[in-house]
Amino acid sequence: MIDTQEKIIESAILVFNDDLSAPLERVAEKASITRRTLHRYFKDRSELIALCGQHMRKRCSKAMAEALNSSEVPLEQLEQMLYAAVDCGVRYAFFHKLHSREGHQHRHENKDCAEYDAMYEQYERVIVKLQDEGTITKHTSVEWIFIFFTSVINATVQAETAGAVAKQHLKQFAWFSFSKGIGL
Repeated sequence: MIDTQEKIIESAILVFNDDLSAPLERVAEKASITRRTLHRYFKDRSELIALCGQHMRKRCSKAMAEALNSSEVPLEQLEQMLYAAVDCGVRYAFFHKLHSREGHQHRHENKDCAEYDAMYEQYERVIVKLQDEGTITKHTSVEWIFIFFTSVINATVQAETAGAVAKQHLKQFAWFSFSKGIGL
């Protein structure tokens, strides 16, 4: 039962990455099940999308935590966080769309938002350490650097989607662009 539910979620993520408005028939087809079977596990589209969001958030949070724990050196942590975010962005492009869609009200009481805030706080600590040690200029705010970070990830996802850059160069180009953009 869990295998089928997981298969549906993974298929929905793949389908919704390309087209968030895709019909559930396409999700069922991608999962090699009937629409009726899909509805045994998910009562409607919003429930499926909500569970996709939880799944992606959990996977991305784990990847970001692993990146942070990969080193004690803040610059290496930042680089690994960028790589983890690129991997999540490529695999879960619609996760960002869900969090930033019209009508989403960011509230710390919301579990999803609270987890996002906790990850942002860890990111912020890395940036502040790098600024305090003089590696990154203090002339740009943490918020500016974060917006730039997400824009590099979005550019990387678009390059991957368009096939404009060889996959083996995506992370290298992303880190080069980001590191130069923050003055490294």
